[in-house]
Amino acid sequence: MIILIAGSSHTGKTLLAQKLLEKYKYPYLSIDHLKMGLIRSKNTMLTVNDDEKLTKYLWNIVKEIIKTNIENKQNIIIEGCYIPFDYKKDFVDKDLKEIKYICLIMKEEYIKKKFDDIIKYENIIEKRKYAEDINIDQLIKDNNYNLKMCKKYNNKYILIEDKYNTYLNKIELI
Repeated sequence: MIILIAGSSHTGKTLLAQKLLEKYKYPYLSIDHLKMGLIRSKNTMLTVNDDEKLTKYLWNIVKEIIKTNIENKQNIIIEGCYIPFDYKKDFVDKDLKEIKYICLIMKEEYIKKKFDDIIKYENIIEKRKYAEDINIDQLIKDNNYNLKMCKKYNNKYILIEDKYNTYLNKIELI
């Protein structure tokens, strides 16, 4: 089983991956870790600010990791902002049956009401050295875009609109 967790920054992708790891004992890969390894090792000239180019670059690697896991009948959770909404085009139907996709999306009202908490808990799993520069307008824009794209590509998503941890306890991907 391959579990893909997508969503904008600060939606709780890493937290969900950690909870699923604890529940199902599946390892997980943070695409951000792959990104930083490639950038820091100078295996790419892309920077952390090249989001659109990074999605294409990283996805070419991640999709092959997924195919290898499917071939070897291994389970993995992969989370990150760099999973394209049209990911299904890269897999045959048989392989798609092994992939569960979920996109975490915060509703605009939730972001406005809980922005301070969203920032407060941004490092709940990863203890990042530097806080990410995020503002409320960009967070709203990114989440609205993700909702639109999930609907366009018929991808499964969860709307975060109330208590944050409530939705985590309801997720059954297997």
